[in-house]
Amino acid sequence: MSELTSTPLFEIELTVEGPQAAGDTPAGDRRIFLVTGGRFEGERLRGTVLDGGSDWILLRPDGAFQLDVRLMLQTDDEALICMTYRGLRHGPEAVMARLARGETVDPDDYYFRVAAFFETGAARYDWLNRICAVGRGDRRPTGPHYSFFEIL
Repeated sequence: MSELTSTPLFEIELTVEGPQAAGDTPAGDRRIFLVTGGRFEGERLRGTVLDGGSDWILLRPDGAFQLDVRLMLQTDDEALICMTYRGLRHGPEAVMARLARGETVDPDDYYFRVAAFFETGAARYDWLNRICAVGRGDRRPTGPHYSFFEIL
């Protein structure tokens, strides 16, 4: 089996509000952030993140943050694209404490990876319905930023 190859898909920045804290559940400490907007841009598509998405984060007993995110993207040519991704964020305790305080932290100091899928009825973006994408995240004080890559 050969190695995986990829090509850049887009960069995306999200603005978020919250958290709404559900508290200690049997699975871990559940926090829900509301996605209030954002912007994405790549060679083949660009546009805005619509208000109304959500970022369901679970702080697991092992210290890792498990993400489950659902967004609605609107391209600059008015197409709507549903985007979902799941992933993990973890790192040394001191680094994660800095992130929790809202500090800027070098993304090389912690692990933040996600896998994304898309749904759209827009014919010009139909190719998104049949790809897998992976992203590398950076938790900034203003909200998360990701670089997404299409897996070829």
